[in-house]
Amino acid sequence: MSDDRLRELAAAAGLLVEWENSDGEPCELSPDTQRTLLGVLGLPANGGTAIEASLARLEQWRQPSDPAQWPPLITADCGSPIALPGPVPRGTPFTLFLEDGGEQRGEVDANGCVPPISAMGYHRLRIVGTQLNVAAAPRQCFGPADASGQSEPRLWGMAVQLYALRRPGDGGIGDTLALEKLARRAAGRGADTLAISPTHAMFSTDPERYSPYSPSSRLLSNALYGAPEQLLGASAVASAVAACGLDDALRRLEADDELDWPAAGRAKLTWLRRLYDDLLARDDEESFALRRRLAEFREAGGNTLEDHCRFEALQAMRGTGWRDWPVTLQDPASIEVERFATEHALEVGFHAFLQWQVMEGLANAQAVAREAGMAVGLIADLAVGADAAGSQSWSRQGEMLEGVSIGAPPDTFNVHGQDWGLAAFSPHGLVSSGFRTFIDMLRASFRYAGGLRIDHILGLMRLWLVPHGATPAQGGYVSYPLDDLLRLVALESWRHRGIVVGEDLGTVASGFNDKLAERGILGMQVLWFEQDDEENFLPAKQWSHASMATTSTHDLPTVAGWWAGRDIDWRSRLALLGEHQDVNHERRARGEARAKLAGTLGLLGNGARPSALEAADLSTSQVLDACARHIGRTPSPLAILPVEDVLGLEEQANLPGTLDEHPNWRRRWMAEADVLLAPDEVRHRLDELQRTRDISRQVANAPLEPHS
Repeated sequence: MSDDRLRELAAAAGLLVEWENSDGEPCELSPDTQRTLLGVLGLPANGGTAIEASLARLEQWRQPSDPAQWPPLITADCGSPIALPGPVPRGTPFTLFLEDGGEQRGEVDANGCVPPISAMGYHRLRIVGTQLNVAAAPRQCFGPADASGQSEPRLWGMAVQLYALRRPGDGGIGDTLALEKLARRAAGRGADTLAISPTHAMFSTDPERYSPYSPSSRLLSNALYGAPEQLLGASAVASAVAACGLDDALRRLEADDELDWPAAGRAKLTWLRRLYDDLLARDDEESFALRRRLAEFREAGGNTLEDHCRFEALQAMRGTGWRDWPVTLQDPASIEVERFATEHALEVGFHAFLQWQVMEGLANAQAVAREAGMAVGLIADLAVGADAAGSQSWSRQGEMLEGVSIGAPPDTFNVHGQDWGLAAFSPHGLVSSGFRTFIDMLRASFRYAGGLRIDHILGLMRLWLVPHGATPAQGGYVSYPLDDLLRLVALESWRHRGIVVGEDLGTVASGFNDKLAERGILGMQVLWFEQDDEENFLPAKQWSHASMATTSTHDLPTVAGWWAGRDIDWRSRLALLGEHQDVNHERRARGEARAKLAGTLGLLGNGARPSALEAADLSTSQVLDACARHIGRTPSPLAILPVEDVLGLEEQANLPGTLDEHPNWRRRWMAEADVLLAPDEVRHRLDELQRTRDISRQVANAPLEPHS
């Protein structure tokens, strides 16, 4: 009986007790894992009494009887009745204060709902003696058609690892000024967007932590990507670098093929501090104006910016994880933290300066992209989680879960599963906070971009959470309020006029992609996965109208690397092949797969599928051009060619399941951003992509032939 009640509690709390893995095989969550995850969710389940108490608590969370306990925000679709958090009698009067200043009065209908409203936005609802916010969302996100003004858009762009860009004087790290240069050149080739790697805030005291998908906070930006020359002038930067004696060190770092994050990060922060001190010390009209702009930026940033800056200053002084700080410093709202900020105002101000210079740079890059003719400009990347030791977890503790990290179950590409070591939102914490941090993250990401890629968007429906100390295979799925989150994405998308792409790769729940399509969120289709049951690659015309088309991603082989079997070499060398996989078998299978791809791409010219030997004789350049044409021909409204595939590089940016064994997030591109797209082969490849996009758009907009 207790096991039945445990299962009942687990299901009611949003645990997936049963699910299917990536091979379609049924799986079941063990009772021990159920108890562990329920405890993490704040619903103890160690024994019958605890289970009954947790069931009662859960019911109170889901249907609070007292309006005073209602959450501060609910979501609704424009044009649909607004469901209230708790029961309210028919005829109960309400007043809705619209965001634009209008006012709407009425009565609750027979279903206990507030009648529909048409105005999207954040409105205030006053009812039964309480007040809450209503986020009224449009049915769909701002989309490629809205951005381009085309009824059947066929946009295209490139995926860019920001750190990999080069420019003279970058100090060894790609930055926003290099991004500006690439954006201008890409727009000149006809590109509509640059999809950039995450720019989230990292740990300034610990530049060894540099994975863009393990940030300190998704609410702020990575200070190392800033290019303050645009803000303070090149001469001021040069003076600061020289005063720190870093000229030779920076030249060496700039010449490296692989980014030395610790050395380059410390050097840049050193001269940035000198630049900040110089700005404060200067006594001229220009410096007064700059300091005033910095003060205005800091005031506009509010508590979110202030908390992050205080965290950075505290960590610089304490030198440990925030959970090891004195208890009084673990609470960002404590008197002790306030006292620290006052006593160390210069240090806290430095971190505000760091945020100012990088955010100004991102804003400039987006402005340049749009002015150069891009329909979208930058597409930002929102990581699935943040490091549990970072400022977001410290400043928003009530909205995060303790004792688990985000990961993924075992699948074909990662046979052991994955534990990403990232903090997850609490489903109840999201609701009880009015989705505060989720909304703030969306706004931070859209602020300097024309689009947003949501990493692992599957997590808006369910996340694989791994208890600390367990293996990834011992985790389980926890459900999240998907409809609420999608409404907020759609609302913020329109408020910022930004398109949305959802990375929906992995074990996808039934019906999930339909949900994305209904909301106007583009899924992702990757060349390697677009195959039929016989593992033949799909013709371009069979790809989806509702997804972004791309050859690869940062976690997958590049086209040249896949063709050469470079990924097999790496996985064999690092013992990442599956239990029943053999390197020789993998290479033979790759030969057959190359032949199938060449057949789909039409590389023989006679419509026949080549043999493995015939495929092996094809040049990598032929394959790269054909892959660019292939995604260009798809009916997708947006095709993205990673810069690695533009340039024909073999090495991928990241190899999942590795840390230092593979140079993840460190490889830099050889040419400077201003001339990266200049080689004849690159220009030809992009011209082919542009040409096939144009043809695809013409076909989509062609009038239908009348029936005879």
